[in-house]
Amino acid sequence: MTNHWRDIKHTDLMLINGANPAEAHPVGFQWFLAAKNDPKRGPGSGGGAKIVHADPRFTRTSAMADIYARIRTGTDVAYFGGLINYVLQNNLYHKEYVVNHTNASFLVKKDYAFKDGLFSGYDPATRKYDIASWGYQIDTAASDSYNKAHPPAGGAIATIAKRDMTLQDPQTVFQLMKQHYSRYTPEMVSRITGIPQDQFNRIAQLVGEMGKPDKVMTIVYAVGLTHHTTGGELIRSGAVLQLLLGNMGRPGGGMNAERGCWSVRSRIANPVAESVS
Repeated sequence: MTNHWRDIKHTDLMLINGANPAEAHPVGFQWFLAAKNDPKRGPGSGGGAKIVHADPRFTRTSAMADIYARIRTGTDVAYFGGLINYVLQNNLYHKEYVVNHTNASFLVKKDYAFKDGLFSGYDPATRKYDIASWGYQIDTAASDSYNKAHPPAGGAIATIAKRDMTLQDPQTVFQLMKQHYSRYTPEMVSRITGIPQDQFNRIAQLVGEMGKPDKVMTIVYAVGLTHHTTGGELIRSGAVLQLLLGNMGRPGGGMNAERGCWSVRSRIANPVAESVS
């Protein structure tokens, strides 16, 4: 959980996936309603933050949502993938944040590829990947200069990646990601998730507004995502969306896993630990 429960009151849009906070976390849900009832929050000129609930079941959280999207179980990667594609294709990402605070400008090795559902380096005999081609192109001059100015401790030599701050080089993480996610059209998203195209497009339009410096979105999830065998991928796809929008590390933003116990998993959700209400 990157933000405190109370921080949700500062958000303009809440995407809730695989969670039912109105019933499972009723004390924490007060902060969702605080944002929803705040006329200064929300897309556009305000009027209250919006709640989008994507879940196979209609629950009390769904009843409080502005949009309830009935999603097929485990298809959240396609859902988030479609939102990522919408943001990228319409240039709705937070450019200053993406360039300066993510690896989007880093250049990936030219041997990297993705074809027929597999990344470069796959060995069908062992069914394992050699990830050597997935690394960054190294800026040798910058690396040497840095190591000369900062002598390595214990033999740990620093390597600095080549970058294109314009994000136009086809080998940038940004361009490779844009190409990869271009497959997640509204038609594909609807076919995989079961969410009607017109409803998905309404969600995408709301999300697309959240890359502005004066807007922020939070993504809230629980065991409806984490308990899948692909739970890590489901959550990381949401995190990618938040990074593109510049919503990580900001009040009202972040990727927030609902926790029901202060000491859960050795207080991994530390923002919750001291004062849950």
